[in-house]
Amino acid sequence: MQGDLMTWLVPLLAMLCAGLFAGFAAGIFGIGGGFVVVPALFVVLPLLGGTHDAIAHVAIGTSAATIIVTSIRSLLAHAKRGAVEFEVLKAWAPWIILGDGVGVLLAGHVDGRILTMIFAVGVFLMSLNFLLPKIGGKVISDTMPSGVARVGIAGGLGTFSALLGIGGGTIAIMVMTLCGRSIHRAIATASGIGTLIAIPSAIGFVLIGLKEPGLPWGSLGYVNVPATLAIASMSILTAPVGVAVAHAMPAAPLKKVFGIYLIIIAFVMLRNAVKM
Repeated sequence: MQGDLMTWLVPLLAMLCAGLFAGFAAGIFGIGGGFVVVPALFVVLPLLGGTHDAIAHVAIGTSAATIIVTSIRSLLAHAKRGAVEFEVLKAWAPWIILGDGVGVLLAGHVDGRILTMIFAVGVFLMSLNFLLPKIGGKVISDTMPSGVARVGIAGGLGTFSALLGIGGGTIAIMVMTLCGRSIHRAIATASGIGTLIAIPSAIGFVLIGLKEPGLPWGSLGYVNVPATLAIASMSILTAPVGVAVAHAMPAAPLKKVFGIYLIIIAFVMLRNAVKM
């Protein structure tokens, strides 16, 4: 009896902690929390059964599902402060969703080892934005991209984010700050972009995984329902806290710490991919 209790208690506690951290990170950095959730799920999901290949896909799909709740909670909190540029969200939405669909389809044709390696490389590249803020510290335009540039950036953002199970906030913030937006408005709007990415991604991962074998217990397609509920329930609590911190203080010190965290995660995930 005690062994059965520990079998369920450890995954539950890990998912609840991941949700708390993901919600705070979403609020303060404008990201969906996937950089926190996916590595945690790689640890937790094997305890629920499933093959190595299936776990990689379920981790990405479940992360997308949790970002729906996290990003919406962050978006509402930022919107109350009048910091969200809804015009940007409306203009980018069709191309983000289109790119999202492409990313989900690609993920469905990539094995778990390659998908893990893609995540590791993506995390490493994103860490540079947090550790080397000068990369995104310049202003090259006073208007947001339009026309072909908008289609390419928004579509690419959707594809890349769907493959990694992230909200795309880091890239969106870089683009907006390069176009003269303040960091606070960029973070606020990025939370909305996370919502645009997460909803079609989660639906897509459910659909492409419905008939797949070797899924962890509690999975609906490539989305694990118990993990989604546990992580999302905690992220709801901490996302507003992250928003409050983002508007109250400079995020530079926290960005450095988070950047180091991302590098560590990148190497851990790369090692896991090699061992698969």
